[in-house]
Amino acid sequence: MGQSKSKKRSRSKRLSMLNPNAAGIDVGSQFHVVAVPEDRDDEPVRSFRSFTGDLHRLADWLLACRIDTVAMESTGIYWVPLYEILVDQGIAVILANARDVKHVPGRKTDVNDAQWLQQLHGYGLLRGSFHPPADIAALRAYLRQRERLLDYAASHIQHMQKALMQMNLQLHHVVSDITGKTGMRIIRAILDETREPTVLAEFRDVRCKASAETIAQALEGNYRPEHLFALRQAVALYDTYQSHVAACDRQLEVLLARLNALEPPDSPLPAPRDKMPRQPNALNFDVRAALYAMIGVDLTRIHSIGPYLALKLVGECGTDLSKWPSAKHFTSWLCLAPGNKISGGKVLSSHTRRSKNRATAMLRLAAVNVGKTDSALGAFYRRLAARIGKAKAVTATARKVAVLFYNTLHYGVDYSDPGASYYEERHRERVLHNLSRRAKQFGYTLEPAPAPGVS
Repeated sequence: MGQSKSKKRSRSKRLSMLNPNAAGIDVGSQFHVVAVPEDRDDEPVRSFRSFTGDLHRLADWLLACRIDTVAMESTGIYWVPLYEILVDQGIAVILANARDVKHVPGRKTDVNDAQWLQQLHGYGLLRGSFHPPADIAALRAYLRQRERLLDYAASHIQHMQKALMQMNLQLHHVVSDITGKTGMRIIRAILDETREPTVLAEFRDVRCKASAETIAQALEGNYRPEHLFALRQAVALYDTYQSHVAACDRQLEVLLARLNALEPPDSPLPAPRDKMPRQPNALNFDVRAALYAMIGVDLTRIHSIGPYLALKLVGECGTDLSKWPSAKHFTSWLCLAPGNKISGGKVLSSHTRRSKNRATAMLRLAAVNVGKTDSALGAFYRRLAARIGKAKAVTATARKVAVLFYNTLHYGVDYSDPGASYYEERHRERVLHNLSRRAKQFGYTLEPAPAPGVS
């Protein structure tokens, strides 16, 4: 028994202390539990409330204990105020994923969690989650707030459609988007007490595909006051959220202008890849020019990445991708790389891990959209979708788009799409080369078939 204990002590001595000045914090909504090395204070584990004054006292105590790095779990949003105060005090903070440290039996208390985090971080066994610098974090916050407002506005579009259907005004069946020029003109005219279908049809925009007669037929309904009241409130709430979206756009424009003033690019903005129509819910300023002035490369050269998507990807990943040594590390962080679950020399699973990463969701959506284009990426998606299914094709194409995004932003590579025909020809050459090699291994020679009509 004594011999086994001595062996355990000798094994523990092999671990070297990489971060001797490390602390661990168990983050909570009402209080935080902090653990420092036992030789730094008579009471190495303390609890602090989540009030701002207590957070400053927590930071002062850590500095008094000569702590220069802290590990804590990214629990909800409770870590954000503490993280900002610690960073302002010059303390390096590691945000550990709770998935990496929670599966430990017998340690699920606040005190034990803090001590366990402190011990793991002291030995350098924790990996920190990605957190962008302050300017990019602000950009990301504005973009996420804008997306949230658009989601709220979308729910009120559904309320407008419901009120119209209750009055049997089938406007959304003859107009593709009721929030477009034709739809909103007609809805606002209805709220202004206009009831004649032919008069309402005159508000049709010239670009609307439905004729005025069809629109007039769809606007014959039962204008009940309770449904008009619901429609009026839905329109008012939709307009409110649209005004807040415009306020977000102004804040984003100011922030990008401040970031652009730091390092202006050497070359002017290149011509756009092709004529890109204005996307729904696009920002009301030139995002492509502002983004090029900030990063010095044109991400919209990549098919499936428009100006708004490029801005959102920069907001999620930042402009400095050196935190990922290679594109493989970047795609692994996005959970777009194949897994490597191997045991006994046998591959148990190579499925990609599930992820709630917003950038991953954006890249997957971009992969679906690029499959409809006449580009090399589109041909790649269609070939894989026919061979292994659409789900795996989306993942593979999203990974390819992520690699192009990484190489363009990190190395300044100017991407040029060769086109779908070039990709298909290259694929055909690879298949013929492999067939010729296999035929040669079996002692045969692969020759092209004679042209039709030639004996």
